Amino acid sequence: MQALLSGMRVVEGSAFIAAPSGGMTLAQLGADVIRFDQIGGGIDYRRWPITDKGKSLYWHSLNKGKRSFAVDFRKPEGQQLVAQLIAADGDDAGIFLTNFPAKGWLADAALRTLRPDLIYLNLTGDRHGGSALDYTVNSKIGLPFLTGDGQTPSNNPFPAWDVIAGQHIALGLLTAERHRRIHGEGQFIRLALADVALATMGHLGYLAEAEVNQAPRQAVGNHVFGSFGHDFQCKDGERVMIVGVSPNQWKAIVRVTETETVVAALELELGLNFAKEGDRYRAREQLRKLFEPWFLQRNSQTVYRSLDEASVCWGPYQTIEQLVENDVDCSVDNPLFERVEQPGIGEYLMPSNPLHFEGLESAPVKPAPILGQHTDEILADTLGLSDSEIGKLHDNGVVAGPETE
Repeated sequence: MQALLSGMRVVEGSAFIAAPSGGMTLAQLGADVIRFDQIGGGIDYRRWPITDKGKSLYWHSLNKGKRSFAVDFRKPEGQQLVAQLIAADGDDAGIFLTNFPAKGWLADAALRTLRPDLIYLNLTGDRHGGSALDYTVNSKIGLPFLTGDGQTPSNNPFPAWDVIAGQHIALGLLTAERHRRIHGEGQFIRLALADVALATMGHLGYLAEAEVNQAPRQAVGNHVFGSFGHDFQCKDGERVMIVGVSPNQWKAIVRVTETETVVAALELELGLNFAKEGDRYRAREQLRKLFEPWFLQRNSQTVYRSLDEASVCWGPYQTIEQLVENDVDCSVDNPLFERVEQPGIGEYLMPSNPLHFEGLESAPVKPAPILGQHTDEILADTLGLSDSEIGKLHDNGVVAGPETE
C-alpha cells in the first residue's frame, strides 16, 4: 500500500476486532504501528480460525504490517516500558490506541504527565465504559428481527460494528493528529462500539422511521427494503441476486427479462408508477413472480452473460471457498491482493488497503509480525536502552524476543 503515513508512530494495545483493524488500517497506509502484547500472547492470540498447528489466522490477518513488542505488562517494569513507548519522542509519535480500560497506569492523566500533547483513543463497549461485543450490540439495536420470519431473531455472522468502529478509530486518530499539528494540543478520544451502531442506525433512517412514522420496519426476507431487489434461482440450481435501485438498473432488469409488456400491465393494474422506487417495493412480490420464469429457464452461465450484457446490477451466490478458488477478483489478478509468506503459517492470499492513491507507487503487502519480533529493536532504537539494560529485562522476564515454534 502507498505509504502516505510514513513517519507516524502509533502504539496499540488491543484485542478482538475493532481496535486491531483500526491500527492495521493505519499500518497499511504507512504508519509505524507497534502493538504490545503480553509475553506468550493475549486473549485473542489463538482465536479461531486456527491452522492445524494452532496458529490463529484471525490474529495474523488483523495485524498485518505492524511491529510486535512482547512485554509482561502485569509487572511494574513492563508497565513503565509501555508508558515510555507511548510517550516517546517524535513529532509524529505520541499516538496511542487501545480498547483496554483507560485506568490505573493506562489512565489518560497518568500518560499525559509523560507527554502533554498525547493523542489517546480509547474504545469501550458502551458509553458508560461497560463491556460489549458486536453480537450483543447488534441484538440491542433490533436488526436481527429484520431477517428470517421477523419473529425469531437471526444473528448476522459478520461483525459490522467492529469493522465500522475500526475505521472510526483510524479517522479519529488522523483527525486528532491534524489538530495537534495546527494547534499543538493532544486529545483524549472516547469511542463506544454501541454508539457506532446507534449512530449508523440514525444515519440510515431506522430510528427516524420508528419515531416519526411510528411504524416498525417489517422483515422482508431477501427483498431489498424500499426498492426492488431479490435473489433468483437458475435452471441449474445456481442463484443470483439482482438489484434495481437506480432508474437505469431497473430498466435493465425489465429489458433483459423481456417483461416490458407484462410489467407495464401490472403497473396499470395496481395504479403504481414503477419509475418510483417505493412503488417497485410495494409490488415486490408480483414483480418477483414475473421475473422468476426467465431465470428458471436458463442455466447460470447464460444468465451471467445476459445480465452483464444488459448492465444489470447483479452478483452470484457463492461460498467463501468458491470465492477463493474461482473468483478472479479474489486473486492476484486484482491489485488489492498479493500472495505473502506469513511466518509460522505459510503463503496465502493477503489484501492491502482498498484505497488507491493515483500516481503513487504501491508498497508490498506486509505480513503480521512474529510475536515479540521487534522487541529488542524497539527497546534500543525507540527507547534508547543499552544492550546490558535490554539483557537484564530479558533475564528478569519483563520482555521477550521472537516466539519460536
